[in-house]
Amino acid sequence: MTTFRILVIDDDRMMRNSLVDLIEARGWTAKPLARAVEAERWIDQFQPDVILSDVRMPEMSGMELLESLDGVAAPPIVLISAHGDIPMAVEAMNHGAYSFVEKPYEPKRLLTILAHAADQHRMRNSNQRLRQRLQELSGLDRVLVGQSQPMQRLRETMALVADSDASVLVHGETGTGKDLVAHALHDISARCDGPYVAVNAAQFSAEQLPALARSAAGGTLFLDEICACPIDVQPRLLRLIETKEILLPGESLPEKVDLRVISATNESVEKAVEEGRLRRDLLYRLDTFGLNLVPLRERLDDLPLLALRFLNEFATAYETPVPDISEADLAALMAHEWPGNVRELRNVCERRVIFARHDTGDMAQAMSGPVLDTLDKPGLREAVAAFERQMISRAIQSHQGKMDDVAEHLGIGRRTLNEKIVKLGMDKDALL
Repeated sequence: MTTFRILVIDDDRMMRNSLVDLIEARGWTAKPLARAVEAERWIDQFQPDVILSDVRMPEMSGMELLESLDGVAAPPIVLISAHGDIPMAVEAMNHGAYSFVEKPYEPKRLLTILAHAADQHRMRNSNQRLRQRLQELSGLDRVLVGQSQPMQRLRETMALVADSDASVLVHGETGTGKDLVAHALHDISARCDGPYVAVNAAQFSAEQLPALARSAAGGTLFLDEICACPIDVQPRLLRLIETKEILLPGESLPEKVDLRVISATNESVEKAVEEGRLRRDLLYRLDTFGLNLVPLRERLDDLPLLALRFLNEFATAYETPVPDISEADLAALMAHEWPGNVRELRNVCERRVIFARHDTGDMAQAMSGPVLDTLDKPGLREAVAAFERQMISRAIQSHQGKMDDVAEHLGIGRRTLNEKIVKLGMDKDALL
């Protein structure tokens, strides 16, 4: 059971004791005060979740207390009075009171109001702490967000190997951020002022390798999907890593090239070697240092901070306030399996921000994807459809129409992707 802390202020001793008894019988903690002037000191010491205060008191009234705390990071205030009327209640609410209750009060209703006010305060504080933590992050902490043990170990290992020229192989499921890690490793290395050249290892030929290596000279060459590297390219890549030399077409003497090779895969490299798709001697050269990225489902403690980071990013892009992460949002995030990992979470947060612009939706709805037929806000259906069309179009183009790869990139099933393409009236062939 959740235990709240309630600061009770009433100059009537019998009423004050009655309120304390009611609150403590509920299993919460109460701190009684006879004078409102003492409230500020006890807010710091007692850290209440909500303040329950009488209105008419000597020295400082409940309304004056409300005004004195205006703009201060104080808990919500519920005012209670035997002399309440509609104008007083309206004034109290206009000055920021959470609620106004008349004496004699109905115990169940009062406890419900206090619980809702306390819940809201704790959730607001939770969001503020997340935002503060996000602002404090710097360096690798800011790029590779997360305080779980796997993320801490990853950052520590990256710091150790950053200034080495040794090759690094990044292992991780699709969507875990392998390119992000490789780029971050480049950025904290002595090669940070040099170029960072990222290519899909499956999409270049042996003849193209010298040009790629030359373009990455002084910096880093990142080879994604290394297990898909064509077998005829692998001997030349091995030579490049071993000798740091390339042989340009028409030249008889090799040219020295200073670069670092970082590669990545979402496959088992041992299986690729056993199947003859990856040379073992090349693997040894690629895997001088290995970085393992754990899937998001194995570091759920990082979810709130990651989600807030993406919500901030997209709220800035869409010029809208950052939506708060509610208790229900957190529950939905924690219950999901995240097959698309961080990439899927990023897409979910973008949808959440789009919904927030139209004052609708929550994280659970964003996770299930836009339900175009059930949205009743004018213009939202069209906005979400345009957003999905843009995302799917980019994915189709970047993956050269390979629909299994497109679905994996978007964090949805192939069937769902096909249904969306049909529903949005898209022509896949026209995009290629």
